[in-house]
Amino acid sequence: MKEVKHLWRQNRCLTKYGKHLTMRIDDFQKPTRTHVLCSNWREWEQPIIWFQNATDAVAAQFFLKNVHSEMREAASDLFGRPEELHYRANVFGELMRILISPSRDVEWAVNWALNGGRDPDIALHMRMMMNRSVRARQAALDCVRKSIYNLQMTTKPKVVLVSDTPSMVKDIAPSLEEFAEVIHFDYEHFEGNISGNTNKLNNLKNFRAKDWGPAPRWVAFVDFFLAARAKHAVISGAHRRVGTTYAQLIAALAAAYRIDENASNQSSITFLSSFQSNLLSEGLKNQIGWGHVWNRYAGPLSCERQPNQCALTPVVPPAWWDGLWQSPIPRDAQRMEAYGIKLSGFGTFDESHLNRFCRVRKIPVVVIQLI
Repeated sequence: MKEVKHLWRQNRCLTKYGKHLTMRIDDFQKPTRTHVLCSNWREWEQPIIWFQNATDAVAAQFFLKNVHSEMREAASDLFGRPEELHYRANVFGELMRILISPSRDVEWAVNWALNGGRDPDIALHMRMMMNRSVRARQAALDCVRKSIYNLQMTTKPKVVLVSDTPSMVKDIAPSLEEFAEVIHFDYEHFEGNISGNTNKLNNLKNFRAKDWGPAPRWVAFVDFFLAARAKHAVISGAHRRVGTTYAQLIAALAAAYRIDENASNQSSITFLSSFQSNLLSEGLKNQIGWGHVWNRYAGPLSCERQPNQCALTPVVPPAWWDGLWQSPIPRDAQRMEAYGIKLSGFGTFDESHLNRFCRVRKIPVVVIQLI
Protein backbone atom coordinates (compact mmCIF):
# COMPACT_ATOMS: atom_id res chain seq x y z
CA MET A 1 0.00 0.00 0.00
CA LYS A 2 2.89 2.35 0.74
CA GLU A 3 4.23 1.82 -2.79
CA VAL A 4 0.78 2.38 -4.34
CA LYS A 5 0.43 5.67 -2.47
CA HIS A 6 3.90 6.72 -3.60
CA LEU A 7 3.10 5.99 -7.26
CA TRP A 8 -0.27 7.77 -6.97
CA ARG A 9 1.47 10.94 -5.78
CA GLN A 10 4.41 10.58 -8.16
CA ASN A 11 2.08 10.41 -11.15
CA ARG A 12 0.00 13.31 -9.80
CA CYS A 13 -3.21 11.32 -10.04
CA LEU A 14 -5.00 13.69 -7.67
CA THR A 15 -3.47 17.07 -8.56
CA LYS A 16 -3.39 16.55 -12.33
CA TYR A 17 -6.35 14.23 -12.94
CA GLY A 18 -8.51 14.83 -9.87
CA LYS A 19 -8.55 11.13 -8.99
CA HIS A 20 -8.61 10.21 -5.31
CA LEU A 21 -7.07 6.93 -4.21
CA THR A 22 -9.97 5.04 -2.65
CA MET A 23 -10.42 1.53 -1.34
CA ARG A 24 -13.65 -0.44 -1.16
CA ILE A 25 -13.94 -2.96 1.66
CA ASP A 26 -15.95 -6.17 1.39
CA ASP A 27 -16.04 -8.40 4.47
CA PHE A 28 -16.41 -12.04 3.39
CA GLN A 29 -16.97 -13.45 6.87
CA LYS A 30 -20.02 -11.24 7.46
CA PRO A 31 -22.77 -12.41 5.06
CA THR A 32 -24.78 -9.22 5.63
CA ARG A 33 -21.83 -7.07 4.53
CA THR A 34 -20.40 -8.97 1.56
CA HIS A 35 -21.19 -8.57 -2.14
CA VAL A 36 -19.35 -11.78 -3.09
CA LEU A 37 -22.38 -13.46 -4.67
CA CYS A 38 -24.72 -10.58 -5.53
CA SER A 39 -22.65 -7.80 -7.15
CA ASN A 40 -20.69 -7.37 -10.36
CA TRP A 41 -17.30 -6.35 -9.03
CA ARG A 42 -16.06 -5.59 -12.55
CA GLU A 43 -18.28 -2.50 -12.54
CA TRP A 44 -16.92 -1.06 -9.30
CA GLU A 45 -15.03 2.22 -9.72
CA GLN A 46 -12.66 2.04 -6.76
CA PRO A 47 -9.05 1.25 -7.81
CA ILE A 48 -8.45 -0.95 -4.73
CA ILE A 49 -10.77 -3.61 -3.32
CA TRP A 50 -10.00 -5.19 0.03
CA PHE A 51 -11.67 -8.60 0.20
CA GLN A 52 -11.48 -8.68 3.97
CA ASN A 53 -11.20 -11.95 5.94
CA ALA A 54 -10.68 -14.03 2.80
CA THR A 55 -8.14 -16.08 4.72
CA ASP A 56 -8.21 -19.38 2.82
CA ALA A 57 -8.70 -20.82 -0.66
CA VAL A 58 -12.49 -20.91 -0.34
CA ALA A 59 -13.54 -17.25 -0.33
CA ALA A 60 -12.35 -16.31 -3.83
CA GLN A 61 -14.07 -19.38 -5.26
CA PHE A 62 -17.44 -18.01 -4.17
CA PHE A 63 -17.30 -15.93 -7.35
CA LEU A 64 -17.89 -19.18 -9.26
CA LYS A 65 -21.55 -18.91 -8.20
CA ASN A 66 -21.96 -15.14 -8.48
CA VAL A 67 -25.31 -14.15 -10.04
CA HIS A 68 -23.55 -12.14 -12.78
CA SER A 69 -22.23 -14.16 -15.72
CA GLU A 70 -19.18 -11.88 -16.11
CA MET A 71 -18.07 -12.70 -12.58
CA ARG A 72 -18.64 -16.43 -13.04
CA GLU A 73 -16.64 -16.46 -16.27
CA ALA A 74 -13.74 -14.55 -14.70
CA ALA A 75 -13.71 -16.93 -11.74
CA SER A 76 -13.82 -19.95 -14.07
CA ASP A 77 -10.78 -18.60 -15.93
CA LEU A 78 -8.91 -18.71 -12.62
CA PHE A 79 -10.30 -21.81 -10.91
CA GLY A 80 -11.71 -23.93 -13.71
CA ARG A 81 -14.87 -25.97 -13.32
CA PRO A 82 -15.59 -26.77 -9.65
CA GLU A 83 -16.59 -30.36 -10.44
CA GLU A 84 -13.23 -31.13 -12.14
CA LEU A 85 -10.94 -30.82 -9.12
CA HIS A 86 -7.79 -32.36 -10.58
CA TYR A 87 -7.84 -30.29 -13.77
CA ARG A 88 -7.72 -26.83 -12.28
CA ALA A 89 -4.92 -24.27 -12.32
CA ASN A 90 -2.63 -24.04 -9.30
CA VAL A 91 -3.78 -20.47 -8.64
CA PHE A 92 -2.44 -19.94 -5.15
CA GLY A 93 0.82 -21.76 -5.80
CA GLU A 94 1.58 -19.55 -8.80
CA LEU A 95 0.68 -16.43 -6.82
CA MET A 96 2.99 -17.45 -3.97
CA ARG A 97 5.82 -18.24 -6.38
CA ILE A 98 5.66 -14.67 -7.69
CA LEU A 99 4.78 -12.77 -4.52
CA ILE A 100 6.72 -14.45 -1.69
CA SER A 101 10.20 -15.79 -1.17
CA PRO A 102 12.18 -16.79 1.90
CA SER A 103 14.24 -14.09 3.56
CA ARG A 104 18.00 -14.45 3.47
CA ASP A 105 18.00 -15.84 7.02
CA VAL A 106 15.22 -18.33 6.29
CA GLU A 107 17.00 -19.44 3.11
CA TRP A 108 20.16 -19.92 5.16
CA ALA A 109 18.24 -22.12 7.63
CA VAL A 110 16.73 -24.17 4.79
CA ASN A 111 20.17 -24.77 3.25
CA TRP A 112 21.54 -25.62 6.71
CA ALA A 113 18.88 -28.33 7.04
CA LEU A 114 19.71 -29.69 3.57
CA ASN A 115 23.40 -29.71 4.54
CA GLY A 116 24.55 -29.12 0.99
CA GLY A 117 22.54 -32.04 -0.37
CA ARG A 118 19.88 -32.25 -3.06
CA ASP A 119 16.27 -31.19 -2.61
CA PRO A 120 13.95 -33.75 -0.99
CA ASP A 121 11.82 -36.03 -3.12
CA ILE A 122 8.89 -36.14 -0.69
CA ALA A 123 7.63 -33.84 2.07
CA LEU A 124 5.66 -35.37 4.95
CA HIS A 125 3.69 -32.98 7.15
CA MET A 126 2.22 -34.43 10.34
CA ARG A 127 -0.35 -32.18 12.10
CA MET A 128 -0.56 -33.93 15.44
CA MET A 129 -1.50 -31.24 18.02
CA MET A 130 0.79 -32.84 20.63
CA ASN A 131 -0.74 -36.32 20.06
CA ARG A 132 1.39 -39.44 19.47
CA SER A 133 -1.13 -41.54 17.54
CA VAL A 134 0.42 -44.86 16.48
CA ARG A 135 -2.28 -45.29 13.83
CA ALA A 136 -1.53 -41.92 12.26
CA ARG A 137 2.17 -42.74 12.20
CA GLN A 138 1.64 -46.14 10.55
CA ALA A 139 -0.79 -44.77 7.96
CA ALA A 140 1.70 -42.03 7.05
CA LEU A 141 4.53 -44.57 6.68
CA ASP A 142 2.35 -46.66 4.37
CA CYS A 143 1.52 -43.57 2.31
CA VAL A 144 5.20 -42.64 1.97
CA ARG A 145 6.01 -46.20 0.86
CA LYS A 146 3.22 -46.10 -1.70
CA SER A 147 4.45 -42.78 -3.05
CA ILE A 148 8.01 -44.08 -3.35
CA TYR A 149 6.77 -47.23 -5.12
CA ASN A 150 4.81 -45.14 -7.63
CA LEU A 151 7.85 -42.98 -8.32
CA GLN A 152 9.93 -46.07 -9.21
CA MET A 153 13.08 -44.40 -7.96
CA THR A 154 16.48 -45.99 -8.58
CA THR A 155 18.21 -44.10 -5.76
CA LYS A 156 17.36 -43.92 -2.06
CA PRO A 157 14.55 -41.36 -1.72
CA LYS A 158 14.94 -38.27 0.41
CA VAL A 159 12.05 -37.32 2.73
CA VAL A 160 11.71 -34.05 4.63
CA LEU A 161 9.72 -34.42 7.84
CA VAL A 162 7.72 -31.50 9.25
CA SER A 163 5.49 -31.60 12.33
CA ASP A 164 4.03 -29.34 15.01
CA THR A 165 4.79 -32.10 17.55
CA PRO A 166 8.50 -32.83 18.25
CA SER A 167 7.76 -36.26 19.75
CA MET A 168 6.15 -37.37 16.47
CA VAL A 169 9.36 -36.53 14.63
CA LYS A 170 11.32 -38.73 17.03
CA ASP A 171 8.74 -41.52 16.78
CA ILE A 172 8.44 -41.73 13.01
CA ALA A 173 11.98 -40.87 11.86
CA PRO A 174 13.58 -44.28 12.71
CA SER A 175 10.94 -46.14 10.67
CA LEU A 176 11.36 -43.76 7.73
CA GLU A 177 15.12 -44.19 7.84
CA GLU A 178 14.71 -47.91 7.08
CA PHE A 179 13.90 -47.06 3.45
CA ALA A 180 14.61 -43.33 2.99
CA GLU A 181 17.05 -40.57 3.85
CA VAL A 182 15.28 -38.32 6.36
CA ILE A 183 15.92 -34.63 6.89
CA HIS A 184 14.33 -32.41 9.50
CA PHE A 185 15.00 -28.84 10.59
CA ASP A 186 16.15 -29.17 14.19
CA TYR A 187 15.86 -25.58 15.37
CA GLU A 188 17.40 -26.39 18.77
CA HIS A 189 20.72 -27.16 17.05
CA PHE A 190 20.51 -24.27 14.60
CA GLU A 191 22.91 -21.51 15.61
CA GLY A 192 21.03 -18.66 13.95
CA ASN A 193 18.35 -16.46 15.52
CA ILE A 194 16.00 -15.53 12.70
CA SER A 195 13.48 -13.66 14.85
CA GLY A 196 16.07 -11.34 16.35
CA ASN A 197 13.94 -10.95 19.50
CA THR A 198 14.61 -13.73 21.98
CA ASN A 199 12.74 -12.11 24.87
CA LYS A 200 9.55 -11.79 22.84
CA LEU A 201 9.83 -15.42 21.74
CA ASN A 202 10.20 -16.57 25.34
CA ASN A 203 7.04 -14.67 26.24
CA LEU A 204 5.15 -16.40 23.41
CA LYS A 205 6.54 -19.86 24.09
CA ASN A 206 3.29 -21.28 25.47
CA PHE A 207 0.92 -19.24 23.29
CA ARG A 208 -1.37 -21.72 21.48
CA ALA A 209 1.31 -24.38 22.01
CA LYS A 210 -1.17 -27.26 21.68
CA ASP A 211 -2.40 -25.90 18.36
CA TRP A 212 0.83 -24.64 16.81
CA GLY A 213 3.40 -26.65 18.74
CA PRO A 214 6.15 -25.57 21.15
CA ALA A 215 8.65 -24.37 18.54
CA PRO A 216 9.21 -20.64 18.00
CA ARG A 217 6.93 -19.19 15.33
CA TRP A 218 9.76 -18.55 12.86
CA VAL A 219 10.43 -22.29 12.63
CA ALA A 220 7.16 -22.70 10.71
CA PHE A 221 8.53 -20.46 7.95
CA VAL A 222 11.70 -22.52 7.67
CA ASP A 223 9.69 -25.76 7.65
CA PHE A 224 7.36 -24.31 5.03
CA PHE A 225 10.04 -23.33 2.53
CA LEU A 226 12.01 -26.51 3.25
CA ALA A 227 8.99 -28.75 2.58
CA ALA A 228 8.10 -26.74 -0.55
CA ARG A 229 11.42 -27.87 -2.06
CA ALA A 230 9.93 -31.38 -2.49
CA LYS A 231 10.30 -32.60 -6.08
CA HIS A 232 7.65 -35.30 -6.36
CA ALA A 233 5.10 -35.51 -3.55
CA VAL A 234 3.67 -33.72 -0.51
CA ILE A 235 1.88 -35.92 2.03
CA SER A 236 -0.44 -34.61 4.74
CA GLY A 237 -1.07 -36.70 7.84
CA ALA A 238 -2.82 -35.69 11.05
CA HIS A 239 -4.24 -36.70 14.38
CA ARG A 240 -7.65 -35.27 13.47
CA ARG A 241 -8.01 -33.08 10.37
CA VAL A 242 -6.01 -33.91 7.27
CA GLY A 243 -5.10 -31.41 4.55
CA THR A 244 -4.88 -28.22 6.60
CA THR A 245 -4.24 -24.85 4.95
CA TYR A 246 -0.53 -25.10 5.83
CA ALA A 247 -0.17 -28.44 4.01
CA GLN A 248 -2.22 -27.15 1.07
CA LEU A 249 0.06 -24.15 0.62
CA ILE A 250 3.20 -26.31 0.85
CA ALA A 251 1.86 -28.55 -1.92
CA ALA A 252 0.77 -25.57 -4.01
CA LEU A 253 4.13 -23.80 -3.79
CA ALA A 254 6.03 -27.05 -4.39
CA ALA A 255 3.97 -27.65 -7.53
CA ALA A 256 4.65 -24.11 -8.75
CA TYR A 257 8.39 -24.47 -8.13
CA ARG A 258 8.48 -27.62 -10.27
CA ILE A 259 7.07 -25.96 -13.38
CA ASP A 260 9.70 -24.75 -15.79
CA GLU A 261 8.49 -24.21 -19.32
CA ASN A 262 12.02 -24.59 -20.67
CA ALA A 263 12.79 -27.86 -18.87
CA SER A 264 12.42 -31.14 -20.70
CA ASN A 265 12.51 -33.29 -17.55
CA GLN A 266 10.23 -31.28 -15.28
CA SER A 267 8.45 -33.28 -12.58
CA SER A 268 4.94 -32.78 -11.25
CA ILE A 269 3.89 -32.74 -7.61
CA THR A 270 1.41 -35.24 -6.21
CA PHE A 271 -0.53 -34.09 -3.15
CA LEU A 272 -1.64 -36.99 -0.93
CA SER A 273 -3.73 -37.23 2.23
CA SER A 274 -2.91 -39.95 4.74
CA PHE A 275 -5.96 -41.19 6.66
CA GLN A 276 -5.80 -43.76 9.45
CA SER A 277 -8.88 -46.00 9.62
CA ASN A 278 -10.27 -44.53 12.86
CA LEU A 279 -10.61 -41.14 11.12
CA LEU A 280 -12.84 -42.84 8.54
CA SER A 281 -15.05 -44.88 10.86
CA GLU A 282 -17.88 -42.39 10.29
CA GLY A 283 -16.80 -41.31 6.85
CA LEU A 284 -15.30 -37.83 6.61
CA LYS A 285 -17.81 -36.18 8.96
CA ASN A 286 -15.03 -35.02 11.30
CA GLN A 287 -13.02 -33.35 8.53
CA ILE A 288 -14.68 -30.04 9.32
CA GLY A 289 -13.09 -26.64 8.93
CA TRP A 290 -14.10 -24.09 6.32
CA GLY A 291 -10.81 -24.13 4.39
CA HIS A 292 -9.81 -27.77 4.91
CA VAL A 293 -9.44 -29.70 1.70
CA TRP A 294 -11.81 -32.55 2.68
CA ASN A 295 -14.54 -30.42 4.25
CA ARG A 296 -16.75 -30.60 1.15
CA TYR A 297 -16.75 -34.40 1.42
CA ALA A 298 -17.77 -34.47 5.09
CA GLY A 299 -21.54 -34.78 4.52
CA PRO A 300 -23.81 -37.82 4.45
CA LEU A 301 -22.44 -39.13 1.12
CA SER A 302 -19.02 -39.94 2.62
CA CYS A 303 -18.36 -43.65 2.99
CA GLU A 304 -18.05 -45.12 6.49
CA ARG A 305 -15.69 -47.73 7.92
CA GLN A 306 -12.95 -47.43 5.34
CA PRO A 307 -9.42 -48.80 5.82
CA ASN A 308 -6.31 -46.59 5.81
CA GLN A 309 -6.26 -44.31 2.78
CA CYS A 310 -3.49 -42.58 0.86
CA ALA A 311 -5.78 -40.34 -1.14
CA LEU A 312 -4.95 -38.22 -4.16
CA THR A 313 -5.79 -34.65 -3.13
CA PRO A 314 -6.53 -31.52 -5.19
CA VAL A 315 -4.00 -28.72 -4.73
CA VAL A 316 -6.81 -26.16 -4.79
CA PRO A 317 -9.47 -27.28 -2.27
CA PRO A 318 -13.08 -27.17 -3.43
CA ALA A 319 -15.37 -24.41 -2.19
CA TRP A 320 -18.60 -25.95 -3.51
CA TRP A 321 -20.27 -29.35 -3.54
CA ASP A 322 -20.47 -30.01 -7.30
CA GLY A 323 -18.16 -33.01 -7.45
CA LEU A 324 -18.86 -36.71 -7.04
CA TRP A 325 -19.39 -37.82 -3.41
CA GLN A 326 -19.43 -34.24 -2.15
CA SER A 327 -22.17 -33.27 0.34
CA PRO A 328 -22.47 -30.60 3.05
CA ILE A 329 -22.55 -31.03 6.81
CA PRO A 330 -25.53 -29.35 8.54
CA ARG A 331 -23.38 -26.57 9.98
CA ASP A 332 -22.13 -25.55 6.54
CA ALA A 333 -25.62 -25.73 5.04
CA GLN A 334 -26.82 -23.35 7.73
CA ARG A 335 -23.87 -21.05 7.17
CA MET A 336 -24.47 -20.93 3.42
CA GLU A 337 -28.10 -19.96 3.94
CA ALA A 338 -26.90 -16.64 5.34
CA TYR A 339 -25.22 -15.99 1.96
CA GLY A 340 -28.44 -16.75 0.07
CA ILE A 341 -27.53 -20.35 -0.83
CA LYS A 342 -30.07 -22.99 0.18
CA LEU A 343 -28.18 -26.28 -0.08
CA SER A 344 -29.75 -29.68 -0.53
CA GLY A 345 -28.30 -32.76 1.15
CA PHE A 346 -26.43 -33.48 -2.10
CA GLY A 347 -24.82 -30.01 -2.26
CA THR A 348 -27.01 -28.60 -5.05
CA PHE A 349 -28.90 -25.34 -4.67
CA ASP A 350 -31.70 -23.39 -6.34
CA GLU A 351 -30.19 -20.54 -8.36
CA SER A 352 -33.56 -18.75 -8.58
CA HIS A 353 -33.60 -18.58 -4.76
CA LEU A 354 -30.19 -16.86 -4.82
CA ASN A 355 -31.38 -14.42 -7.50
CA ARG A 356 -34.42 -13.48 -5.39
CA PHE A 357 -32.20 -13.14 -2.33
CA CYS A 358 -29.87 -10.75 -4.16
CA ARG A 359 -32.70 -8.63 -5.58
CA VAL A 360 -34.23 -7.78 -2.22
CA ARG A 361 -31.20 -7.34 0.01
CA LYS A 362 -29.56 -3.96 0.64
CA ILE A 363 -25.86 -4.07 1.42
CA PRO A 364 -23.96 -1.03 2.69
CA VAL A 365 -21.02 0.12 0.58
CA VAL A 366 -17.88 0.78 2.62
CA VAL A 367 -15.29 3.02 0.93
CA ILE A 368 -12.34 4.79 2.53
CA GLN A 369 -10.28 7.58 0.95
CA LEU A 370 -6.53 7.03 1.16
CA ILE A 371 -5.39 10.12 -0.78
